[in-house]
Amino acid sequence: MLYPAYEARVVKFLPTDRLPKHVGVMLDGNRRWAKAVGADTAHGHRAGAANIEPLLGWCEEVGIEVVTLWLLSTDNLNRPAAELEPLMTIIEDAVASLADQKRWRLHPVGALDLLPAATARRLKESEDATREVDGMLVNVAVGYGGRREIADAVRSLLLEHAEKGTSLEDLAHDIDVDSISEHLYTKGQPDPDLVIRTSGEQRLGGFLLWQSAKSEFYFCEAFWPDFRRVDFLRAIRAYAERERRFGA
Repeated sequence: MLYPAYEARVVKFLPTDRLPKHVGVMLDGNRRWAKAVGADTAHGHRAGAANIEPLLGWCEEVGIEVVTLWLLSTDNLNRPAAELEPLMTIIEDAVASLADQKRWRLHPVGALDLLPAATARRLKESEDATREVDGMLVNVAVGYGGRREIADAVRSLLLEHAEKGTSLEDLAHDIDVDSISEHLYTKGQPDPDLVIRTSGEQRLGGFLLWQSAKSEFYFCEAFWPDFRRVDFLRAIRAYAERERRFGA
């Protein structure tokens, strides 16, 4: 009974001029949560998927403009088919459900060419269905790995200049941080101000490697299915209380 009052107080005293505009969230701990409650892995993934919509609502509440959700890494693609196939269906359905609401503009990020064709198609359909939505931008990272993203960005940059006939010498002279950034999956977006990871793990694991160079990080002990509004607000408050040094 005390949580609603506590949450309201936290929201009331959040400094509006110090809130993040872009938040990345590593939705970690579904499998361990399922094991802890004596359920199978698919049940854990479904419970995690059910917590995505509430999170986006909390983000809207405090004025966040961009959210990046890491749902599936490239490493996860090596999991046994018995676990991976149901997970793909859960992700497809979760993203389609978000798209059906027409509240958020969805943007898949990741190596979609590594995903099953049906999964990649449904993710793109959700993006197309929300392209004109005037709402928060939600990056859905599926089949995502930070090293793969950087490699894809460099490859795209090289192909672009090859089509222009740019010599290797000229390209080597001109290539810089900005030119690579323009070929990332999140091109044109602000870098994340805050990255949240659930489940107690305190590492990035390859999430937004390039973009998070100057981000603040918040690690929460709760498994993702148990991540609550109060946990989110504590993360936002911790961010607002920090003195950002932007990598210095």
